Amino acid sequence: MRHTPALVVAALIAAVNPAAPSVHAQTEHDLQAWGNLTLTGSLADGIVYFAEVQPRVSDDLSRVSQTLLRPAIGVAVTPDLTLFQGYAKVLQPVAGGGSRDEDRSFQQATWMVQRGRREIQSRTRFEQRWNEAGDDTGFRLRQMIRYEHALKEAGGPALLGSVEGFVALNDTDWGARGGFDQLRTFVGAELPLPGASTIEAGYLNQLVDGAGTTRMGHVLSVALFIRH
Repeated sequence: MRHTPALVVAALIAAVNPAAPSVHAQTEHDLQAWGNLTLTGSLADGIVYFAEVQPRVSDDLSRVSQTLLRPAIGVAVTPDLTLFQGYAKVLQPVAGGGSRDEDRSFQQATWMVQRGRREIQSRTRFEQRWNEAGDDTGFRLRQMIRYEHALKEAGGPALLGSVEGFVALNDTDWGARGGFDQLRTFVGAELPLPGASTIEAGYLNQLVDGAGTTRMGHVLSVALFIRH
């Protein structure tokens, strides 16, 4: 049986969607643009790292509402499995003044398998979150599945899609609520650059469960990955 990229992505979305809430009567739509610059490489035999900067423009492209700074160090357990420990600083200015900045520690397991032109990647991330608006520690689990299909055997562009579900594990005094948090679905393309670097661009849909309101972001996502 032949599996096309579209069918695989549709199956991934169907697998994650049961965890999402039904879309409420009131849904707020927002046009956004997200950038991502990620550096990855090897520090020593079996020791790897990544460091990323992510500015995000929201409120119908009117302001930078979030900037993420996220480095991590990992150990390649096998050629297909890498375990990371990382830290994220999330700058979140509030419209009208003030901020709700967040610090995160996270542990991550990344697994990848490639068969011919097809590549599947799983990323599991467990976060401990501290927000300046409160004192509690929030715990959140994230699971991402990504599928990539190269258009030719070696090099060249590839089609890709991913889904990522977020589940908050507890309530906090700064607003996190235990249960389903958000769902991100991405479809786009990957283009090769000199060396092993790539650029990815596409459409990302972000469904966020809020108190009485569902927020849906329609995001132009562009990411540059520099590998060395």
